[in-house]
Amino acid sequence: MNIYIYIAVMAGVTYLIRMLPLTLFQKNITNRFLRSFLAYVPCACLTAMTFPAILYATKSPISAIAGFAVAVLLALKKRGLVTVAFCSCLTVFLVELFLR
Repeated sequence: MNIYIYIAVMAGVTYLIRMLPLTLFQKNITNRFLRSFLAYVPCACLTAMTFPAILYATKSPISAIAGFAVAVLLALKKRGLVTVAFCSCLTVFLVELFLR
């Protein structure tokens, strides 16, 4: 029976988190600093969720760092997402083979 209480509380909290900002802040945000800060929040959250997964998704942190380095270098050279993902995965695979 407790599982239903947990689910109801989680649903309520999730609903409040999404509903309260919409109801409390109805005016447009005019502060330039706050607007620029809020523009970077999705990127920061995505980075905070993705970076630990990069380090712990492989058997060795060496292969993870090598794949991350290849991904960063290709992204800085303005390569496409598919190219960056493929090359970084291939790098991790080859480094894992080499480390065996």
